[in-house]
Amino acid sequence: MSNVNEIKNKNVFFSDFLQKIDNNDFVKEIIDGLSSKQKYIPSKFFYDKKGSGIFDKITKLDEYYPTRTEKSILKKIAPKIANNLIDKDIIELGNGDGSKMHILLSAVSKDILKTILYIPVDYSQASIKKTTDIFTDDFPEIKIHGIVADFLSQLEMIPRRSSRLFCFFGSTLGNLTSEQAGEFLKNIRACMQKGDKFLLGIDMVKDKAILERAYNDSQQVTSDFNKNILRVANKIAKTNFNINDFEHLAFFNEDESRIEMHLKASKQIKITSPHISGNIIINKGETIHTENSHKYTTEYIKNLAESCNFTVLEVYTDENKWFSVVHYAL
Repeated sequence: MSNVNEIKNKNVFFSDFLQKIDNNDFVKEIIDGLSSKQKYIPSKFFYDKKGSGIFDKITKLDEYYPTRTEKSILKKIAPKIANNLIDKDIIELGNGDGSKMHILLSAVSKDILKTILYIPVDYSQASIKKTTDIFTDDFPEIKIHGIVADFLSQLEMIPRRSSRLFCFFGSTLGNLTSEQAGEFLKNIRACMQKGDKFLLGIDMVKDKAILERAYNDSQQVTSDFNKNILRVANKIAKTNFNINDFEHLAFFNEDESRIEMHLKASKQIKITSPHISGNIIINKGETIHTENSHKYTTEYIKNLAESCNFTVLEVYTDENKWFSVVHYAL
């Protein structure tokens, strides 16, 4: 994909705005994280082609409830949402494999599909390509503008053609710190105009055992996903991580209401990179924090509306109240 629009057919365009971000910025993010007192690697680096493929496997695991629960909600509400999509720009932030949007669009008539511009925005070029290929076959009437970008910092790159429906599924919001989440949601609010809507998927607080089982599956697929971020760091920052030197660690931090994923060093490790002077020492038992996944309450849904000046149109949930899809408007 190039940094200018490429016409693949009359209804499909691509833009790659990651090329506008200097690779040195990515290197700095990784090195800064590894140099911190609590070492970390930003979770966006999970999603290279290999990482995206592993995550697809996670979503199909018995222990991992979020994806199937959210999809069950979307299937239930799709006919209602579909009636309001005429002439909409549907912007899906972090589209992944596109299967959640596929549920919504499957409920839309061909006449309305012709009026829609679907804009999947993802850090992973592979995810954009996969989604676009599927949608081109299944919804030939729809127009698609796939955008490869860091949507946390490049929202302004998303074009506006008509009124908008922003979709942020998968509880991806939970991967951000409270401060990052607040700022990001306010940035989305700033991109919205009267008549625009926002669908937000959030994972709700529930029994600790259910939460921890979802991130510690018996097949260790989540472990592979977690360790893959070290391969990405090696590629970008030219570090020398050996994934076999680390153990997957995931637990529910009740004080912060979040699952934390870490990589725990099984021995003392010396990390080198041409981008640092000297070495980074990781002691045995020390961890690299790779991801948070915050879990929310109904109070948070209301507080979010107040802080961002949203109106809550509807809160959709499953029978267990494990997951919610919130429909916001201005």
